[in-house]
Amino acid sequence: MKSFLYPKVIPPSFTWVRPDDSTAVTKMHEWIQPIFTASEPELDKDADVVVIGIPLSRSSISASGASEFPDTFRRAWKGFTTYNLDEDVDLSVLKAVDAGDVPMHVTDIQRCHDNIVEASELIHKEFTRSIVCAVGGDHSITAMMVKGMHRAKPEERIGILQFDTHFDLRDLTDNGPSNGTPMRNLIESGVVNGSDMYNIGLHGFFNTKDLKDYADEQGVNYITLGRARKQGIAETVRHSLQALAEKVDTIYVTVDMDVLDIAFAPGVPASTPGGMTTSELLESVQVAAMHPKVKAMDIVCLDPQKDTHVQPTVKLGTHVFLTLLTGVMLRRGSGTQN
Repeated sequence: MKSFLYPKVIPPSFTWVRPDDSTAVTKMHEWIQPIFTASEPELDKDADVVVIGIPLSRSSISASGASEFPDTFRRAWKGFTTYNLDEDVDLSVLKAVDAGDVPMHVTDIQRCHDNIVEASELIHKEFTRSIVCAVGGDHSITAMMVKGMHRAKPEERIGILQFDTHFDLRDLTDNGPSNGTPMRNLIESGVVNGSDMYNIGLHGFFNTKDLKDYADEQGVNYITLGRARKQGIAETVRHSLQALAEKVDTIYVTVDMDVLDIAFAPGVPASTPGGMTTSELLESVQVAAMHPKVKAMDIVCLDPQKDTHVQPTVKLGTHVFLTLLTGVMLRRGSGTQN
């Protein structure tokens, strides 16, 4: 079935059979509705949450199967309920839809990136009140999703809250737009000011001095993980959001799963020693999602093919998504609207 987004978004390779309307929804796979199986997809424009898969990893500097995560993410839904015991909230009261995947070209990375920009623009124009969550894919998708958002809402100033071990400010002339360049791509394209970027989680021996110098030149705000831990992770996120909100209209949150310590993320090729713990990342995402200016998010650089057989990293990536929506629920509970 063609939806209003066709052909910029295509049906995913895997969908769950949803229960009929009389069945109580308790599981994640029962709750999220695929647009392409809906009898009237136009009615989904009032969705609270829109999921879009971006199965691209050919633009990764190192070998990566992150393109497999959107499909694996959907398959993991059956293992999660919609009820968050920690916060006593049930996400099933939100209307969540799966918009499918952005089509990828087998060899042409530029065409893949163009498709992402166009799909993002369409989604942000159609779903004007929704939280949009892109499931990658490598980190190059972030620049494309933000560019599409900018096209859809050119009057809005966009800020970035980034959880990452790396600056992702590599020179685009070296290897083209890759997973190491999204923030520089946004700066050089004039879509986001360097001073409107906040990166939390950098640490160790995984960035070169020239990238730190470029960040300083562009006014990028970065907080090393060691400093964030001294200040308190949650407080660091709140302070960054407060500073961003004073300057921008919309905040885009990007979660590079390599921000995690390697012990917690076997399915992330670039995870490193000394990174965030699972609880630190989940706390950070929930705090971020509670802010009223956070309107979109992505989860990137998770390679299911490198995960162990019980898929701890895939489960964590899915948990990050649900934690984002928990923050949205808590935001609404405090009387703040999208």
